[in-house]
Amino acid sequence: MGTKKKNNYLVQGSILAAASILVRVIGLAYRVPMTNILGSEGNGIYSISFNIYNIVLILSSYSLPLAVSKMIAAKNVQKKYQDSYRIFLHAIVFALVVGTVAGMALYFGADFLAKLYRTPGVEKPLRILAPTVFVVALLGVFRGLFQGKQTMVPTALSQLLEQVVNAFVSVYAAYSFMKAHSASKDISAYGAAGGTAGTLAGAISALVFLMLIFAIYYPTLRRQLRRDKDSNYESSKEIYLMLGATILPVILSQTVYQLSGTVDDMMFKNIMAVKGMDDGLSADLIGVYGSQYRLLINVPVAISSAMASSLIPSIVSSITQSQMDRAREKVTSSIKFNMVIAIPAAVGLAVLAKPIMMLLFPSISNYWGLAASMMIYGSLAVVFYALSTITSAVLQGINKMNLPVTHSMISLITHVILVLFLLYFTNAGIYALIIGNVTFPLVVCILNALSVKKHLDYRQDVMKTFVVPAICSCVMGAVTLGTYFLVHLLCHHFVIALFAAIIVAVFVYLILILASKCFEEQELKELPFGRKILVVGRKLHFYPAEEQE
Repeated sequence: MGTKKKNNYLVQGSILAAASILVRVIGLAYRVPMTNILGSEGNGIYSISFNIYNIVLILSSYSLPLAVSKMIAAKNVQKKYQDSYRIFLHAIVFALVVGTVAGMALYFGADFLAKLYRTPGVEKPLRILAPTVFVVALLGVFRGLFQGKQTMVPTALSQLLEQVVNAFVSVYAAYSFMKAHSASKDISAYGAAGGTAGTLAGAISALVFLMLIFAIYYPTLRRQLRRDKDSNYESSKEIYLMLGATILPVILSQTVYQLSGTVDDMMFKNIMAVKGMDDGLSADLIGVYGSQYRLLINVPVAISSAMASSLIPSIVSSITQSQMDRAREKVTSSIKFNMVIAIPAAVGLAVLAKPIMMLLFPSISNYWGLAASMMIYGSLAVVFYALSTITSAVLQGINKMNLPVTHSMISLITHVILVLFLLYFTNAGIYALIIGNVTFPLVVCILNALSVKKHLDYRQDVMKTFVVPAICSCVMGAVTLGTYFLVHLLCHHFVIALFAAIIVAVFVYLILILASKCFEEQELKELPFGRKILVVGRKLHFYPAEEQE
């Protein structure tokens, strides 16, 4: 098997990762003006409504891309294209049913949820998000089809289109809704509702795009179906049972993950009310936590999510063909690749927290210091979420679907006890949520790592996966911080100093990683753009010159 073939999952994962980063950047770009338009109260309503929406999404359709891709990948390896297509068709039916039920539940339950979360006005954005659940369910099936065939390009392009439409519509609708209801006491709620309108518009545009791609791809699919002469098809009952067996553990696992955020919102709002904090202030703090801290934390974690989407069908293919050594190689490469990106991202967010907040969120100057402190103390969550995401994908890929659920549940129970204790018996306040946001994925990481070691007979190179990137990141962080203060001292402009520090950080970290030989030559060659990076390493004499044949 050639290097290009062996390495396809990393390339495909990197395509999706690059798209995910662009999506996050676009998300930051539009969330900045939208955050400034909505204000602290509007951001609090927006954040809470999205946490609720995400839970409904997870319960109904979030797991569909993973489940469909996993099942289709297994059938494609066996060249059972009829079964593969039937899985796709039955998944469409499944999405139609669960999307409709979940969307209606969210729409008609909006008033109850607003009371439960002690956040009047949250029902308005929830009712706009309700039909989005239906659209995203169908969207997930189409993405799962292409991911199962181990091409991430349609998913990547659809995500970019979705986010671009989302960005324009969200900002315009938030501004228009607030202007139209400027005399209403619910102006912040209407603004948040306008912000969620972009989510619906983006999902519809992505679905239409993927349906067009499917129409273009359909002749190829027809030729595959004609070549498949196997008449021993899976029955509809068997397909739905397989879908359920694959979807349910992912739903439970991701629900627990999302619950950690929305349970935090609920606990904080209610406990702080008991302690005498004004509802408006608690909404402001939740807004800073959700719309500044967690928003930025999720940008580098997007790489892990993308790599996980690519890794699962790839591991399924290896396991189906009994290529256990190849499966372990994929796990090693994916984890190391993730850590080499996640660790410096966490350090960079910590050392440049204040200027980043000042640049991105100028309208919340009263909370710059708080948002920066949240980032400094909570940046480690980037590393732990990245690692827990990729190790959960490994367990799902080797058919240990229930383990991520169990681990997430154990972590959630620990998380709730810890955060409740901190909120009730200490003055930690909003920092209790930061501590919980770091410890929750940490517990999942530890449990996942033990299970991967046991079930895959796997050992990670701790030194080059964690220790070397951590040391390089710390040195990079010191140089980055020094660069920022030096440039700021010379030009007295924090934006120039910030961008100068980021540029220096990238070059310093790249040189340190090459100098430390974190990656062997062959590993570099198998990474996306690895050969070009290897050329740089050879010019700097970190690697021996290429031998001439």
